[in-house]
Amino acid sequence: MLRLQKILSQAGVASRRAAEKLIAEGRVTVNGQTIHEMGVKADSAADDIRVDGRRIKAAQRSRYILLYKPKGYVTTRSDPHRRRTVMDLLAGVREYVYPVGRLDYDSEGLLLLTNDGDLAARLTHPRHGVERTYEARVAGTPDERALERLRKGIPLDGHRTLPASVAIVPSRHRGDDAVLLLTIREGRNRQVRRMCEAVGHPVQTLRRTKVGPISDRRLRPGEWRELRPEEVVALKKESGGRNQESGLGKAGGTRRKARSLSPRP
Repeated sequence: MLRLQKILSQAGVASRRAAEKLIAEGRVTVNGQTIHEMGVKADSAADDIRVDGRRIKAAQRSRYILLYKPKGYVTTRSDPHRRRTVMDLLAGVREYVYPVGRLDYDSEGLLLLTNDGDLAARLTHPRHGVERTYEARVAGTPDERALERLRKGIPLDGHRTLPASVAIVPSRHRGDDAVLLLTIREGRNRQVRRMCEAVGHPVQTLRRTKVGPISDRRLRPGEWRELRPEEVVALKKESGGRNQESGLGKAGGTRRKARSLSPRP
């Protein structure tokens, strides 16, 4: 017997926090009874567990996918405006995976997708401070004062951002732009863009190059691969989870190219 929110998470329905919200909204039933309270336990093999009237399937094998998201894709499973989503790039993935965190429409780079709700919740919660590294081409060259402001934190929405690592990437090319290497430990909406805007150097292009301990310079836009078992263990360790290697599936590493897509209106 497991707590209901954990069953929903393991089945790939939602992260554990999102599952708790589903329960609180009265959208989950067990054997025909609507559940509103947290902590209710059930047996996924014996009980009829439904979300919005649809019976959940037994827990799927865990999938851990690293995708290079190109520009022009929305980081969500579906979009009401019919824009292309990152799910359109995952040909052949049958499990109910979902993006871990955000990467905005105009940005590109590494994005994790999984059906491991516990890990997804830990990776996105600011309490665990999982690092994300970006290369940002900005207008102009920030001086040391601007760089120090970025490092110490920028007030956004009434709360100062956590301390960040910021450096200018050396370049042989002279011009009006500079490339910054930024490592942040939280994932607010369009955080890097807003931080750079606040110091007077708006972002022109933005690319995520690393999530926690995971990076891959070989992936091209639109390509994806499974994480290797040791990468999953490293992610769980960095996010404060247990280093369990069970359920990791086959070793990753094979790059896959997304199928051709017709542009949507």
